Amino acid sequence: MSIDMGVTFGSLGVLGPRAIIDVARMAQQMGYRSLWTVEATGTDAISLLGAASAVAPQLDLATGIVPVAVRTPPLAAMSAATLQALSPDADVWLGVGVSAPGILRQHGAPPPDRPIARMREYVALLRECLSGEAVTFEGDFWSVKRFRLGMRLGERKPKIVLAALGPQMLKLAGEIADGVLLNYIPVSHVGPSIEQVRAGGNARIFAYVHASVTEFERGAKSARKDLFNYAMADGYANMFRAAGFSDEVDQLRDCHAQKDREGALAAITEQMIQAINFIGDKKEVTAFTRSYIDAGVEHPVLMPMPWADDRWQVTEQTMSAAIAAL
Repeated sequence: MSIDMGVTFGSLGVLGPRAIIDVARMAQQMGYRSLWTVEATGTDAISLLGAASAVAPQLDLATGIVPVAVRTPPLAAMSAATLQALSPDADVWLGVGVSAPGILRQHGAPPPDRPIARMREYVALLRECLSGEAVTFEGDFWSVKRFRLGMRLGERKPKIVLAALGPQMLKLAGEIADGVLLNYIPVSHVGPSIEQVRAGGNARIFAYVHASVTEFERGAKSARKDLFNYAMADGYANMFRAAGFSDEVDQLRDCHAQKDREGALAAITEQMIQAINFIGDKKEVTAFTRSYIDAGVEHPVLMPMPWADDRWQVTEQTMSAAIAAL
């Protein structure tokens, strides 16, 4: 299987929504295959990707991720089909996931009960909605009566990517999805995660590669803040522990419980930063990206971390360094 590379706008919101146009153009010129973005509490993912498709029609378009509590399966099918119609010669990868409890609370959605069963049903209904046939569906979580997608698609149809962290979701992704998206994952944990996916099936392995071409002293504080936010979510905390960072996570959470934020941030070691949110020069970022490919990632997706005074410059340099890994 050939190795392609993507880049996500998910870390570049600080540049403003219109910056995705310049990022898309640059990505296409540099040889990136796919353009991704997130959906949480900021920009709408589909609007951004639609704008990018107009200026970079060769790029595949992908969401990583859309929370399933925010978009119903019929709405997700409509959104993905719209992007596919706008980019008939590109692949559309609709990435969906449970999302973090904090994001769900901001949308007024409760944490999902039975997440594995919920994701299985969501993907099954989503595939039916994308078929173009009339859909009547009665499940445990969604009920649909006579939905039919109101547009015709050619042979190329949107594909489904499942965001996964834990063993059960990784296996489910392998079984029911076209791809699986790994995030905030140290390269040392890629192999065991792929084994879990392969226990379910042959989904394509995507993984975010977090990197920044900048000085460590300039980016370390931002890296610690970023990792702190994710370590406070149980799913990511468990994955970090499984990847060998139990001491950091436990100390961080203990300090947070005592309302010692500075202590919590200090608990994140340089080793943890450099395993997940890598900071280095161009050659080092190229090597870091390559390590994910060597570990079995079939489609790495760069998440450029703009940790510098000139955010656009560090974004461009990081993109240039990462694509050199191919």
